[in-house]
Amino acid sequence: MKNQQSDSRRDFLTKTGILAASGLAVTMVNSCGSEKGGDDDVTTNEDLMREHGVLKRILLVYNEASSRLITGKDLNVSLIGKSADLIKTFIEDYHEKLEEDHLFPRFEKAGQLTELTKTLRIQHHKGRLLTQRIIVNAKKPNPTADEKKMMAADMQAFVRMYNPHEAREDTVLFPALHKLISKHEYDSMGEDFERKEKEQFGGDGFDMALDKVTRIEKAMNIYDLNLYTPDI
Repeated sequence: MKNQQSDSRRDFLTKTGILAASGLAVTMVNSCGSEKGGDDDVTTNEDLMREHGVLKRILLVYNEASSRLITGKDLNVSLIGKSADLIKTFIEDYHEKLEEDHLFPRFEKAGQLTELTKTLRIQHHKGRLLTQRIIVNAKKPNPTADEKKMMAADMQAFVRMYNPHEAREDTVLFPALHKLISKHEYDSMGEDFERKEKEQFGGDGFDMALDKVTRIEKAMNIYDLNLYTPDI
């Protein structure tokens, strides 16, 4: 009798263990969209923050380019123009437009983080002025020494403003979005962003922007991550 009870118990534990494991596997696949993951499992905040990742990499390009202009090191100025074009098309005309049309108004209507959104709006405007000036000077056939000096100053001003700008959005504004809107509205917003991205870029705008900034980094020989490791 005891042996039958032990066998039954082992069978029960084995079966329930298998079912539990199967259920866990199904849950994990469903939550990720697939075993490998993909665009479907990127949340609204993750989408915005990975776009900030592209911006961070352009800021590194700006840092290096401005340093080379100031020190007179070799630099293909057209790469500055390509970087500024990417800022305009992917960051200013797309990413920031999403923030201005969908995020900031929600906080302002709720009376939350209004001083922050006011400052962020002003900085978006200032950034666009800097970008336009950088594009104009970078696309001149032979920019003068003064024009190169202005480009360097404008890139440095852009970097100085956008490092804290995006950091404040990542650590204050984006996390607060979860508390401000319902899960349904949050998910719908993510779907709207994805639809807008495909309409504006004809595909995955993030992948396109990432490919462009990678090519710029490689052309400037600053792509290798080891370059940023301190020699200590």
